[in-house]
Amino acid sequence: MSAPSVLPSLAELADGLADGRFSAVELAQACLHRIASSRLNAFIDVKPELTLEQARAADSRLAAGERGPLLGVPIAHKDIFVTRGWRSTAGSRMLADYVSPFDATVVERLAAAGAVCLGKTNCDEFAMGGSNENSHFGPVHNPWDPAAISGGSSGGSAAAVAADLVPAATGTDTGGSVRQPAAMCGVTGIKPTYGRVSRYGMIAFASSLDQAGAFGRSADDCARLLGVMAGFDRRDSTSVERPAEDFGRDLGRDLAGLRVGVPAEFFGDGLDGEVRAAIDAAIAVLGRLGADVRPISLPRTRLAIPAYYVIAPAEASSNLSRFDGVRYGHRATGYRDLADMYARTRAEGFGAEVKRRILIGTYVLSHGYYDAYYLKAQQLRRLIADDFQRAFGEVDVIAGPVSPTVAWDIGAQTDDPVRNYLADVYTLPASLAGLPGLSVPCGFGGAQGRRPIGLQLIGNYFSEARLLGVGHRFQQETDWHRRRAGEV
Repeated sequence: MSAPSVLPSLAELADGLADGRFSAVELAQACLHRIASSRLNAFIDVKPELTLEQARAADSRLAAGERGPLLGVPIAHKDIFVTRGWRSTAGSRMLADYVSPFDATVVERLAAAGAVCLGKTNCDEFAMGGSNENSHFGPVHNPWDPAAISGGSSGGSAAAVAADLVPAATGTDTGGSVRQPAAMCGVTGIKPTYGRVSRYGMIAFASSLDQAGAFGRSADDCARLLGVMAGFDRRDSTSVERPAEDFGRDLGRDLAGLRVGVPAEFFGDGLDGEVRAAIDAAIAVLGRLGADVRPISLPRTRLAIPAYYVIAPAEASSNLSRFDGVRYGHRATGYRDLADMYARTRAEGFGAEVKRRILIGTYVLSHGYYDAYYLKAQQLRRLIADDFQRAFGEVDVIAGPVSPTVAWDIGAQTDDPVRNYLADVYTLPASLAGLPGLSVPCGFGGAQGRRPIGLQLIGNYFSEARLLGVGHRFQQETDWHRRRAGEV
């Protein structure tokens, strides 16, 4: 028995484990070896002894005849989910040595299903960023081109899947932080409807926007992962109580009669020509498969960036007030009094982007500015959501680009944060509306044609199964998701 040299789909891994072609321990050891040899900086914390302990427990369950879609399958968690036994840093110096005494609900559910944790993946500090360059532990390199960013904030998870370090991983999406790195690393990533997956134990950035998501090679992989992750959690006040679902139920469905809307606002100035060509070609594939492709309008798309970059920093300034050096995390030394300890701790513990957003958020919530900025942004958020509902009166799914460009070079935009923010223009509207979104690989561009491009599919509330079905049908017709990155 030996683990496969190239990681296959989650279904194939589950079958191999059930048939005894390889064990959970062998599979985990193979992944740990790949992680140890990698130069991508995709992981923050790896503890082989804990991983192998979980793998041995999974083998015992398999030997007893138990079966499950993830039993014995190795995964990784974005280091924004608190995980007992591993460090939970949120990519920040503030929590660099923090070890949680409990598991996030997402971690707990995947562990109960028998998934084997390989470790914690690198991420932008407190999930703030679109390039994974804001991590205290350094940037994650793109497996397709190590000179390029991996996308953020879940870039460590996306890169780890793309480089075959792990077959699947968790992530979080606040303004595009699953869809964007999935697109830039050439893997599949899903952001579910807000409230679909519990936020309990997720280190908060913007509470009304943060949502757990999943990365895999394919829509099928994401359906399997989401099926375990999703569900009501009484510990999370934003969790939605709904009956359990089979997110793979539409994977065999054809696209005949499916109405696909293409927003004009997603194809204006700023969209790179290579990206546009790849998206046009992908949408044409949907048309050939029987979908009814039609133009639509989302007129307030351009307002998503200013609305998001008021709401998200405002919520971040509130959520991050708990990191003060008193109860846990980093604490400065040599302070004069309590106020000085707070100031020095936060100045030392937070990176530049986190400080920037805290300052913006505190300003827009301050007396005299709340109505002018925060309240107006929330009103715009409602109007953006209304645009989507009008569109979904005409179409079933919305298709377009994930990002205006392919991944840029590491360091190319670090001095221009606004340029980074503008890269979120196509992902922010769905986040503000709380809608589900899926990114599937659909081409390559950029330097030497080595940088991936992703097609974004957006659905109405709780339509994840339909989105995954559309993504799966597209992937049956194309091979972009089967291509492997050659790590340099």
